[in-house]
Amino acid sequence: MHVLILGGTTEARRLAGTLVAELPAGARVTSSLAGRVASPKLPPGEVRVGGFGGADGLAAWLRTHRVSALIDATHPFAETVSFNAAAAAAAAHVPLLALRRPGWVPAEGDTWHPVGSLAEAAEVLPGLGQRVFLTTGRMGLAAFAGLDRLWFLMRSVDAPDAPHPPQMEVLLDRGPFTLEGERELIRRHRIDVVVTKDSGGAATAPKLAAAREAGIPVVVVRRPPVPGGVSVAGTPQEAVAWLRAQGGSQSWRKEPEP
Repeated sequence: MHVLILGGTTEARRLAGTLVAELPAGARVTSSLAGRVASPKLPPGEVRVGGFGGADGLAAWLRTHRVSALIDATHPFAETVSFNAAAAAAAAHVPLLALRRPGWVPAEGDTWHPVGSLAEAAEVLPGLGQRVFLTTGRMGLAAFAGLDRLWFLMRSVDAPDAPHPPQMEVLLDRGPFTLEGERELIRRHRIDVVVTKDSGGAATAPKLAAAREAGIPVVVVRRPPVPGGVSVAGTPQEAVAWLRAQGGSQSWRKEPEP
């Protein structure tokens, strides 16, 4: 068995660790990272960094390396990679699963403004606040470059490139984040509106609670849909169950712990 995991998300690393521990000797677990983060957290097992050259290149890699199952565990907003994975898996006749952490759900007291894109987020911002906590990552900052009357605190793992908003302070940091830390950021920088993608998960969710406590609005960019016809798992445990169904229990070293 050879499992290819696309993505460097927390769920992808957890899944890789489980498979390395539980698959029998001789089985391969390869994680493919995009290479956009300078110092990524590496998962257990084999690791490759960089793109495949689109859907055709990925399909060729699947055939050449005799991949028996493909798991798309990329960020929920890695739309291009996900559609390439679907096309490649179909072409190479390899079973495909999308591993997607559940999205966030608003709680009582939240003031959310759902939008369909970063461009829509930029359109609604001027009517919501003047000091923006921008937590959408360093990619896509061009959408906010024309908002010269707003001030931005932009948080990302690596430093951004231009174009970006003219009034912007960069905070280089990596989650998980704490509620206390997010409260302090909002207070110290006098933030009056937060912009985020609906990436889900607990690592970056404290900013939502901090915004709720502060009574400030949150612009939430909705995640793109999973390609049609692709099975979806919400947790690494569900992905393991799917893999067992694909390969049969005889190919596993042991039953997973509850």
